[in-house]
Amino acid sequence: MATMAECRSALDTLSDNLAGADGDVRGAADLDRSLSCHIRDLDVTFTGRLANGRIQVLDTYEGRPREKAEIRLAMTGDDLVAMVGGELNFAKAWGSGRVRLEAGFRDLLKLKSLL
Repeated sequence: MATMAECRSALDTLSDNLAGADGDVRGAADLDRSLSCHIRDLDVTFTGRLANGRIQVLDTYEGRPREKAEIRLAMTGDDLVAMVGGELNFAKAWGSGRVRLEAGFRDLLKLKSLL
């Protein structure tokens, strides 16, 4: 099972990957939205913002998200680490229910290029 530190590191790596992307991926990440990522097996939630093509983690809470973020993710720590490491395909994990992504319709359309 991935640790909280490994999950935070994976989010930082994902942020770096988004910041270095170009084309459709860069356009999809160029939103300004609140973000939460609930790690189900650790029962911890990272909250922050997706802004300027980066994920800025601002807080970490025990349990489920305290407020409803505009973009909400939920998954296990192992799945987060595997996705960022390129071992798990996000679209397949989302389609199978291993990863949950919730956002407004327009944001989902923009984020689909990340899949």
